[in-house]
Amino acid sequence: YVTQEAKQHFQDYDKNGDGLVSWKEYNLQMYDRVIDFDENTVLEDQEEESFRQLHLKEKKRFEKANRDDDPDLNVDEFIAFEHPEEVEYMMDFVTEEALEEHDKDGDGFVSLEEFLGDYRRDPTAKEDPEWILVEKDRFVNDYDKDNDGKLNPQELLSWIVPNNQGIAQEEALHLIEEMDLNDDKKLSEAEILKNQDLFLNSEATDYGRQLHDERFYHEEL
Repeated sequence: YVTQEAKQHFQDYDKNGDGLVSWKEYNLQMYDRVIDFDENTVLEDQEEESFRQLHLKEKKRFEKANRDDDPDLNVDEFIAFEHPEEVEYMMDFVTEEALEEHDKDGDGFVSLEEFLGDYRRDPTAKEDPEWILVEKDRFVNDYDKDNDGKLNPQELLSWIVPNNQGIAQEEALHLIEEMDLNDDKKLSEAEILKNQDLFLNSEATDYGRQLHDERFYHEEL
């Protein structure tokens, strides 16, 4: 779905209809003007400085998405620009940006504290809130594969760009474990109907719906 959406956006940004999107065209469509910030000049106004940082990151992503000698982006490169997490050759860039955002001490890893962000435990509370407990569990059991208490770039990628298909497969195994009453390693119609709430609310069936919706979308096009 995201690639189809990006292809539609591409037509809006390609102002002169030459099959390419220039940095100028991107700015005109996105901001109604051409913006050119100095990389080394920090602005005094906090909001303007935040926008400058954001715009410089966009420009860097635009340049990283470009794979040929032409400075403008073709449709495939534009998809990589809009959705770098969906494109293999942009994975290093995605990891680099994630480290810039979360690796506060610059050691090349993301610790549990950095993973949790700005959270500080209330000194009057007896325990952490539920969402923090969930996030800590995810950090330890889902992402920190080598159990060293921090996320390396590869582990970080599994957090930033989760493998939805892998998640769905794990959930499918969970469904069979919970609903397979006769232990034949598959689900019958009767077993599904007996536990239909569990089945319909599962991430696995939700992933299936996403696939169906995407195929339907392609067929409609």
